[in-house]
Amino acid sequence: MVPLTNRKGKNKEMAETKRDYYEVLGVPKDADEAALKKAYRVLAKKYHPDANPGDKEAEAKFKEASEAYSVLSDPEKRKKYDQFGHAAFDGGAGGAGYGGFDFNGADMGDIFGDIFGDLFGGSRRGGTSNGPMKGANIRKSVRITFEEAVHGCEKELELVLKDPCEDCHGTGAKPGTSPETCPKCGGRGQIVYTSQSFFGTVQNVQTCPTCGGSGKVVKEKCPKCAGTGYTASKKKIKVTIPAGIDNGQSIRIREKGEPGVNGGPRGDLLVEVNVSRHPIFQRVDMNILSTVSISFAIAALGGEIKIPTVDGDVVCTIKPGTKTGTKVRLTGKGVPSLRNSQVRGDHLVTVVIQTPDHLSAEAKEALRRFDELTGNTLKRSENTETAEDKKSKKKSFKEKVKEVFEDKE
Repeated sequence: MVPLTNRKGKNKEMAETKRDYYEVLGVPKDADEAALKKAYRVLAKKYHPDANPGDKEAEAKFKEASEAYSVLSDPEKRKKYDQFGHAAFDGGAGGAGYGGFDFNGADMGDIFGDIFGDLFGGSRRGGTSNGPMKGANIRKSVRITFEEAVHGCEKELELVLKDPCEDCHGTGAKPGTSPETCPKCGGRGQIVYTSQSFFGTVQNVQTCPTCGGSGKVVKEKCPKCAGTGYTASKKKIKVTIPAGIDNGQSIRIREKGEPGVNGGPRGDLLVEVNVSRHPIFQRVDMNILSTVSISFAIAALGGEIKIPTVDGDVVCTIKPGTKTGTKVRLTGKGVPSLRNSQVRGDHLVTVVIQTPDHLSAEAKEALRRFDELTGNTLKRSENTETAEDKKSKKKSFKEKVKEVFEDKE
């Protein structure tokens, strides 16, 4: 029989060979619960036996990380570990044997249920699903004009909404009767299944298929609602579209969705906004883009023009010598910010010089006179020989001799 002092010495030696739990998880000693969980999640997913079948090294690292997380995630165990280290669990400091970590005894199901979700096919969280639950959301779409999106508007939607049945008050049972406790789940709304895993027995919780999670079953159904507990009717709801909303964005209207379950609140109404295209305006973020045509005379001499905007026509002065492609910025004539309607983008206008396609004789003559005074470009074009003209003048010596003899004959 080994003396007690020697057993303790062996435990101490083994504890010293174990890595520091904070080092295992790669977190500082002041790490909070969220940091611990995040670090452990990364290691657990990397070294989980299901992801590394037959890899003993990965299995050992997975156990090491699980042990570290099990201790550090428990406030009492962490306090002891911070004070005594691994020796806190070696039996000499009130622990339970080597390493102080009873792997099979730890409640790892809650840890993995919280981190991996449905890794084992369900959840081990306690409680039942027959408590108050929020109703489902309803989605609807509405189409508005470009101007309505910029300035905001109100739209009326017609929806078919459910309300608790007036006869059975939402129970689904025939008046004078009441729903009964579900015999399959005993009123819990959930059924617990057990299965074996790497960590031993794991409990998987699923919604009861008989009562649908309500914990109640209706034997005699209400004739008005056919046992559903709800009646449907058409309702009109006004929706306020905020100024500056963009195509594809949605508006949430609280508690205008489906009714809640077991006294829970109604769901929400989500209205998706579809903005129609505009014939001349284009939106880019909070700015509006468009083009405007001006005459050659305005471009050359300058003058005032009217530019259409979402706020109406704006008079703008064009400088003399303006060229096609010139940008005009109308500050504050763009789209308002959704957060602050007083803040608006700009309207950027691209100037395009319009070339007339129908001219009178007098107008043509005036343009010719104008051209003579500004460079005589028309005259130069008339005197310019084309490539074909130059080619015809270049004749070979044989061709010229041939032409001379042909003339004499």
